Amino acid sequence: MKGRVLVLDEIEGRQAAALMIDGRLEELAIDPAGDVAVPGAIYRAVADRPVKGQGGIFVKLPAGSGFLRQISGVAPGQRLLVQVTGPTEPGKAIPVATRLLFKSRFAILTPDAPGLNISRRIKDEERRADLADMAETGMAGADERLGLILRSGCLEAEDTAIAEDIAAMRGLAEAVLADLSGPPELLVDGPSAHDLAFRDWLDPAVDDADTDPESFGRHGVTEALDALRSPRVALEAGAHMMLEPTRALVAVDVNTGPDTSPAASLKANIAAARDLPRQLRLRGLGGQVVVDFAPMPKRDRHILDQVMKAAFKAEGETNLAGWTTLGLYELTRKRDRLPLTELLS
Repeated sequence: MKGRVLVLDEIEGRQAAALMIDGRLEELAIDPAGDVAVPGAIYRAVADRPVKGQGGIFVKLPAGSGFLRQISGVAPGQRLLVQVTGPTEPGKAIPVATRLLFKSRFAILTPDAPGLNISRRIKDEERRADLADMAETGMAGADERLGLILRSGCLEAEDTAIAEDIAAMRGLAEAVLADLSGPPELLVDGPSAHDLAFRDWLDPAVDDADTDPESFGRHGVTEALDALRSPRVALEAGAHMMLEPTRALVAVDVNTGPDTSPAASLKANIAAARDLPRQLRLRGLGGQVVVDFAPMPKRDRHILDQVMKAAFKAEGETNLAGWTTLGLYELTRKRDRLPLTELLS
């Protein structure tokens, strides 16, 4: 089906959401099994012991430990409000930060980052002026530590919906910031898969939504998930790439297949580079990524450099380190979700 389609279903009794664009899976969220700290969750924590060699400090959470990459201004025994910033790797502490974000579909409240801001993607000056008035009204008399960002979805949204989001996030933020006393405790849970989809995937607006049972099968999501279970990704003209995570890094190998023409390697490499961000995102892979592109002349590397920059432009915290002396391409990508292999049995 053409267009943007939001698909909500369940996998093994857990919420799951998918965004299909022109019949291709572009976004995926699945609730983890068991009691897992979800990115975005906010805890009251107690500072434990610093680990100076790693530039951070462990904090006590209701069940287990978190790791805060900050030492300055934090003393053992101090109570802190922290937010989970990424998935928990087996045997490691939960990554947390003291920079909190209270995020809804239209508004983001930013403690300790005061100011009223509007998404740069909203260009219409008249609309920006209206939103600025709504922001001032909604934040009148608020805690001076609180800032507000109005998201790009506000461009087409109803004013009442925006005002309700501002009020809800402000109320939640003020309640949490005032709740610093007591033992370690979960104060705000992270978003479920369905909540995440409605919060972050509706801008641009979707053309259709399917929330009925077995919707994944009707829209091709189940078939796409089956493909993601395999390390092999088919590319055009019989080429393919292999994505294989190890404990240290994610190894990617690009092969041209049966095409032996002089241009085959560059074609395969460009196709792999364009699809690599989507494959890493859907598979929940991050950290260090090393790509062994198909052999090609060094003079063509600048072409691939431009393709990689364009492909990863919208991927958030990604660092394209570039070529090594051995002819491999290195990059790092923030781990922002659990690996798909841990979400599917």
